[in-house]
Amino acid sequence: MKTLVRGRVLTFHADPADSADNHDYHENGAILIDAGRIVAVGDHADVAARADAAGAALIDHRPHIVMPGFIDPHIHFPQVQVIASWGEQLLDWLNTYTFPAELKFADAAHAGAMAGAFLDLLLAHGTTTACAFCSVHPESAEALFAGAQARGMAMVAGKVMMDRNAPDGLLDTPQRGYDETTALIARWHGRDRLRYAISPRFAITSTPEQLRAAGTLAAEHPGLHVQTHLSENRAEIDFTLSLYPQARDYLDVYDREGLLGPRTLMGHAIHLGARELARMADTGTRAIHCPTSNLFLGSGLFDDHSARAAGVVTGVATDIGAGTSYSMLATLNEAYKIAQLQGRPMHPLQAFHWATRGNAIALGMEDEIGRIAPGRHADLVVLDPRATPAMALRADAAGSLAEELFILQIMGDDRAVAQTYVQGRAMKG
Repeated sequence: MKTLVRGRVLTFHADPADSADNHDYHENGAILIDAGRIVAVGDHADVAARADAAGAALIDHRPHIVMPGFIDPHIHFPQVQVIASWGEQLLDWLNTYTFPAELKFADAAHAGAMAGAFLDLLLAHGTTTACAFCSVHPESAEALFAGAQARGMAMVAGKVMMDRNAPDGLLDTPQRGYDETTALIARWHGRDRLRYAISPRFAITSTPEQLRAAGTLAAEHPGLHVQTHLSENRAEIDFTLSLYPQARDYLDVYDREGLLGPRTLMGHAIHLGARELARMADTGTRAIHCPTSNLFLGSGLFDDHSARAAGVVTGVATDIGAGTSYSMLATLNEAYKIAQLQGRPMHPLQAFHWATRGNAIALGMEDEIGRIAPGRHADLVVLDPRATPAMALRADAAGSLAEELFILQIMGDDRAVAQTYVQGRAMKG
C-alpha cells in the first residue's frame, strides 16, 4: 500500500557541528512510502504529482514536524521496572535493584510481557530502533526479538554474558555464554530487521575467560555489534583495574580480547584518558553518551567535545533504567545541560541530528535508517511543538525552526509525539 505523509519534513544529511549545509527542510513537505520504504521526499506539490504517487493514501500531519524516527543506542530491556529506583551510585544500584529485577527474566512469560511493554513505550516516545541489553537468560532475548519482529522494528540486542560478581541466577559460564549466544545468533541475526549484539555486560561481571569467549564470538561473526560498558564511574574503574591488574587502563581490558572496532558500542565512556580516546579513534570504537543516567547516579559528565576532537564517533542514549526517561527529547534536554556545564553550547539542530542520523552512524546503520531519503525504511516520528499548553504558549513567540526544535528538546516528552511510523505503519493508537 502506498502512503503519502504530509507535514513539515526535516531530515539531516550532515552533522551541524561540522557543516552549515546539514539539513533539508520542506515547510509544506511530503513523503511517499511504498511497501514500507521511502520512495520520494520533497515539497508536497512535487511529490504528489509523481506518477508513482497515484492512488496513495494521504495522511496529513500539518502543521507538525516529521523527522526520522529516534534511535536509542544504549538501553536495558530488563530494567523496565527498575527505572526511578532510588539508589546511591552505580554498583550499589545494580546490586539493590537491577540484579533482583533481572532474575525474573528466566520466566519466558514474564520476559514476553515485559518485552511488549518495553517496545510499546519506545514507540510511544518516538523511538523506532534501539540497541538493547537483555538479561543473561536466553528467554529474554527471544522475547525481545520476537516482539520487535512482530512490530517490524529494526532492533539490535543480545543476552548479557556475565559469570561473576552477580547473584547465582544471573550467572552463566564462559562456555555457556558462548553456546547460548551462538544459538541466538543463528536463530535471530539477520532475520527481517533484527541484528545480534555480543554483550559482555562489563568487565566486573565477566572473567578474563568470558571476555576471551566474547572476543572469539566477535572474530567468528565480524558483522555483529559488540556492546558493553566503559568507565562509568570512579569506583567501577578502580574495581575493574583491581580485577585486571595487567591492563594499562579500562579500555585495554576489552582491547586485549579483540572487542574493539567500529561495531563496538561503549556505554558511558566518561572518565577516559588520552590513550583510551586515541585507541578508540584508531579502532573506530563508539562512545555512547547516557546523560540522564549519568546525572541520576552521579557518575560524571561525558565530554562529547573532547571525544569528537579525538576522532571518536559518539551516540546519545536513554540508558533505561538508570536513565530517567524513555524520551529521546528528555535525553537531549539533559545532554544540552551537560554541554552547558562544560562551556560547550549545543545547537538544537545538532541535538536532533545526534538522535537520528548521528545515532544511525554510531550503529553503522546509516544506509537504512536515520534519514528521510529514497530507499530508506519509512521509520518516522511526528512531533508537535505545541503539544502542551505551556509549549503552545512558548511556541507563540518562536520565530524559527530551530526555536521550535529547542522547545521540543527542553519541554517535550511523549505528549509531543503525535505519531510514530515503523516501515510506514502507524504505531500509536
